[in-house]
Amino acid sequence: MSLDLAGFLALCSERLSPWPPGPDDPTSNPRGDHSLDPDGSAVIPPPPHRRAAVLVPVVARTEGLFLILTQRAAHLRDHSGQVALPGGKIDPEETAREAALREAWEEIGLVADLVRPLGYLDPYLSGTGFLVTPVIGLVAPEAVLRPNPSEVADVFEVPLSFLMDAGRYQLRSREWQGRTRSFYALPFGERLIWGVTAGILHNLRERLAR
Repeated sequence: MSLDLAGFLALCSERLSPWPPGPDDPTSNPRGDHSLDPDGSAVIPPPPHRRAAVLVPVVARTEGLFLILTQRAAHLRDHSGQVALPGGKIDPEETAREAALREAWEEIGLVADLVRPLGYLDPYLSGTGFLVTPVIGLVAPEAVLRPNPSEVADVFEVPLSFLMDAGRYQLRSREWQGRTRSFYALPFGERLIWGVTAGILHNLRERLAR
């Protein structure tokens, strides 16, 4: 599926939610890696779920549309070295959009004024009990990114057309805390996008391609 900027904006306007998910409805049956379990035996983290938000940043280049991702620093305690979207916990006084933009500034130096929020994807429940709200944002091409070395080892871009190809998403499984965990994996060159990040990107593909 190939999109130009006008087509992408039109689909976002039509198929994304203009409002963040409410505090009650998404927690009743949120999607997550547990949704991929083939026999339905996956353990769903019980509520209350910790609220988090990520920015799904898309930028229009001369060559087409790209999505910005990060490689987490190797020294981090949680998810070290993994590919991620900028994001983190939602503070009590914040909205999901404010949290996503704040985290993007803290992690990669992305100025909030250079991001145009376009809407929200479905909330995604991580295996560790975080209910993640993905915020889609169009990043101005002149934005200069400065990764924070205490959190981010690298920033890179993936063509949106690559992410829109359903055939690139692999369903994998591994043992985690004594149970078999199923998850999406998306190889990209020498990198592997997997877990919550791949699940959110798969939801983006579903929303735009349906």
